[in-house]
Amino acid sequence: MANKTQIRTSNSALIAMIADEDTVVGFLLAGVGNVDLRRKTNYLIVDSKTTVKQIEDAFKEFTTREDIAIVMISQYVANMIRFLVDSYNKPVPAILEIPSKDHPYDPAQDSILSRVKHLFSAESVASGRR
Repeated sequence: MANKTQIRTSNSALIAMIADEDTVVGFLLAGVGNVDLRRKTNYLIVDSKTTVKQIEDAFKEFTTREDIAIVMISQYVANMIRFLVDSYNKPVPAILEIPSKDHPYDPAQDSILSRVKHLFSAESVASGRR
């Protein structure tokens, strides 16, 4: 059990958000938002002025912070940085692609869901089930 990833529990683990304004505000109203002493937030609001570089930087920051357990990202935003999302392979923080108001969820584009399907199909083939 030495290789198990531990979530820091001294306070509580956070959920990070990378999404459009309506989605982020909804989660902020639900209590997900956080601003630390260095004025760092756990969310990025993506609009027409947000560059792909800003999205990449936020994704890299959120996935390396020790206080974040889940990164929720709108699927259309994840498509902008698909190479980063697909190459991310750590269990914590977990990446969760979500729909947004203007962009419906497409399970075919969700890299995490496709990994799970592949894993289960490999298990069923190995065990002789279909």
